[in-house]
Amino acid sequence: MNEQANSWKVQKMMELLPKKLSRQVVGSLVGCVHCGMCNTACHYVLTHPDDPKMTPSYKADQLRKIFKHNHDWTGRVFPWWVGAQLPVTDADLERLKDIAFGTCTNCRRCTYNCPMGVDTATLNRIMRGLLTSVGVVPEGVRVVSKDQWEIGNQMGVLKEDYIETLEWMSDELVEKVGDESVRIPIDRPGADVMYCINPREAKYDPRTIANAALIFWAAGESYTMPSEGWDQTNFGLFSGDDALGGSAGRRLYEKAKELGVKKVVISECGHGFRSTRCEAMNWAGLDVSTPLESSIFTMLEYVRSGRIKVDRSFWKQRMTYHDSCNLARSCGITEEPRQLLRAVVQDFVEMTPNRQENFCCTGGGGAMSMSEYTPRRLVSARVKADQLKATGAQIVVTSCHNCVDGLSDCIKHYKLGMQVKQLVDLVAEALVIDQCEVSKKRPSAASPKAGQDGKPQAPLAGRCILVVDDEDDARTFLSTVLQDAGARVLEAASGDDAISIARHEKPELITLDVSMPGKDGVETFDEMRRDPAISDIAVCVVTGHPEFRKVIYDRTAAPPEGYMDKPVQEKELVDNLRRIFELRDNKS
Repeated sequence: MNEQANSWKVQKMMELLPKKLSRQVVGSLVGCVHCGMCNTACHYVLTHPDDPKMTPSYKADQLRKIFKHNHDWTGRVFPWWVGAQLPVTDADLERLKDIAFGTCTNCRRCTYNCPMGVDTATLNRIMRGLLTSVGVVPEGVRVVSKDQWEIGNQMGVLKEDYIETLEWMSDELVEKVGDESVRIPIDRPGADVMYCINPREAKYDPRTIANAALIFWAAGESYTMPSEGWDQTNFGLFSGDDALGGSAGRRLYEKAKELGVKKVVISECGHGFRSTRCEAMNWAGLDVSTPLESSIFTMLEYVRSGRIKVDRSFWKQRMTYHDSCNLARSCGITEEPRQLLRAVVQDFVEMTPNRQENFCCTGGGGAMSMSEYTPRRLVSARVKADQLKATGAQIVVTSCHNCVDGLSDCIKHYKLGMQVKQLVDLVAEALVIDQCEVSKKRPSAASPKAGQDGKPQAPLAGRCILVVDDEDDARTFLSTVLQDAGARVLEAASGDDAISIARHEKPELITLDVSMPGKDGVETFDEMRRDPAISDIAVCVVTGHPEFRKVIYDRTAAPPEGYMDKPVQEKELVDNLRRIFELRDNKS
């Protein structure tokens, strides 16, 4: 591609650049003295020490070359001296794309450690925005941005699917506490709180929605979840597209105004909070008067004021806390998560370094959507893996969904054997619910049915369950727990065996692992759903696969009836399967 053929892309980029040149940006463009202090702050540099192209100053220099060519007199007089240069060919733009999107998560740790105050992350975001304006973006970024533009959320969750998920979670909550008032209210006008979430919760992890709803209910909160404008995330921050950023924020702000709520509570998401609370109103050109609050502060206030009670002895595992880059470095939220964590758990240890100096999970900046850069990202994750391993913790807690995925990838890749949880999960699990008050409303909900002899019946008595897992220890554990709960248990160590046993024995429910050699859980699940003889058997996914909802729920087949993360707790396993049976029995 010659210069003339490609000039329209460069021309459009040059037309957009002046709109980005604020005092802060120009100061960062001219302020770098190339001292190299940012190098030791960058996880890409630390894991690629022999590649100078990984240094933050080199990445920012790509924009400086363009700036000097068009806006700095030194570039017009001495272009050869100051390196003033424009991209020319498509290959040049692809090279810039690889640098801006593939070698930086915009974590701002280099910015925090720069003695000159150069905001390299902002410069990198501007470069992303210039490239986005001419369509030079990773495919994942393009798809996610399109979904947020057209459907209203970055994961393309349809309104009916979102509402169905809230209703599904409401059914489970009613079964859990025995009180209809725990149902999740939708579009309730005049509520004190509008709760907005990350689309990942609706699509892959609805347990966090149920956990938050349980906490709101226990606190006696007047709250609602909106039917639209519920996505608090904003891919405009990652792509550098201010127009998308403003559009996404506007939906949420206008819905809050329409419902007349007193404040918006934002679920645990680093970039979501930063975008919604600090950035999107500027991109949208709006004066937002509705208070915007992280759910971290909401839960902490509930605990401190006594609106909810937690059993601190519930969590006995050693835990550490991972600071989200956007929460800690960009928004200064470091102490409140720790205060809440210490109020809920017994054994908490810090990782080193922490707070604003913490290293990125390597999943930020939209990196989780860019599969072409995954190998490079996982190499850079060694820095985070070393941090995690040094704590000796069993659970790493974070307040960001990007970090959940980034940390899960890191833990799996480096075989650390840790779990990842969010604060909402810890608080909800440790929540003390007054069962006496609940039983007055629905006495039978908390009590197991009695058998013919008048004694309480085992919760899974009379049920036939097929346990599918290639690991002997996991299969034995699940089978023993289910047998103790009264179930008749069948076992299969492979997908082919599972299908054969299911066809022959017709169990009522199958617990299915995803990561298995040969025919894995995804293929097994698809084949079961296609087979009319066994397609109506309930399936509960029980796996440690970090993206099992993505690989199973994103399919044309009917989704599984339940899911659980490994390692599972005995009571949690029995309760989940019991609820699946009860829901199916009530529908039949």
